[in-house]
Amino acid sequence: MTGPTGELSAEERNSVPSEKNSLRPNKRSLLSSTETRPPVLDVEKLRCSYKDKVILDEVSFQVLPGEFMAVVGPNGCGKTTLVKTILKSLRPHSGTIRIHGEDLIGMSNKGLARRMAAVLQNIDSANLTVREYVLLGRLPFFNKYQFFETQKDLELAEKYIALAGLSKMADAKVSEISGGERQLAAIARALTQEPTLLVMDEPTSHLDITHQVRVLDLVSDLKEKLSLTILVVLHDLNLAAEYADRMVLLDKKRQGVFNSGTPEEVLTEPAIEAVYQTRVKVHPNPVTKKPWIFLVKSSSANNGR
Repeated sequence: MTGPTGELSAEERNSVPSEKNSLRPNKRSLLSSTETRPPVLDVEKLRCSYKDKVILDEVSFQVLPGEFMAVVGPNGCGKTTLVKTILKSLRPHSGTIRIHGEDLIGMSNKGLARRMAAVLQNIDSANLTVREYVLLGRLPFFNKYQFFETQKDLELAEKYIALAGLSKMADAKVSEISGGERQLAAIARALTQEPTLLVMDEPTSHLDITHQVRVLDLVSDLKEKLSLTILVVLHDLNLAAEYADRMVLLDKKRQGVFNSGTPEEVLTEPAIEAVYQTRVKVHPNPVTKKPWIFLVKSSSANNGR
């Protein structure tokens, strides 16, 4: 059977914090009163733990069709745990995850992989060419006893290799291309699954700024072209602010959602300082007007500068 990454598997709303309550955690990201579209992803009262250690507790949020939703928070707050649970790699202690209204627990891995694709931090390329690697995304659509790709499979792979800007290196070994190019290949492979939901776990980790922008520009562009819904975990708050329609800020201390909403609503100085325990200044980006976070050195803060 296959999972959301398209590889063979061993087993089968919006709360706007006011100045007064900007430090209060929100248990639910509520839809606006005018929003009637059913969510693509609905996470409700999710509780995840490793043995007796609770990592996430009462986590609830929704991702609407066509949204670019970023999940942010400090190290150890449960971002990767959340992704693994959404991908069925981990089973939650309690709570519900629904994809297009269907309970995740009741979905087969193959059925899930036809709706959701994933791009993870580590890419196991083995000894494959870019084309062979991208074609792995068609495995959820193989029939029983099917051993070779169909013409449609080949055409879809070429289409997304081209959209990722990798046509000239389609015959190169994945192990021989750069980290940024491997991320683009992973996105192309995910897209060959023709998902409605694309889940990405820190896709810009370890990339230089050129490839960070290239990867997120591609994802943002494909969101519009393919009507994709995106859920992405990002460490960089400034990147998240630039690209996300809405954000979920996780708090390690509270083991759940601190607040959620647009970047302007989430990335306030009080909220960032409370969650990250770091003093910052937030000002609009002079070009895009999105929130831009500036770090303040401890010595400068102590000196009142």
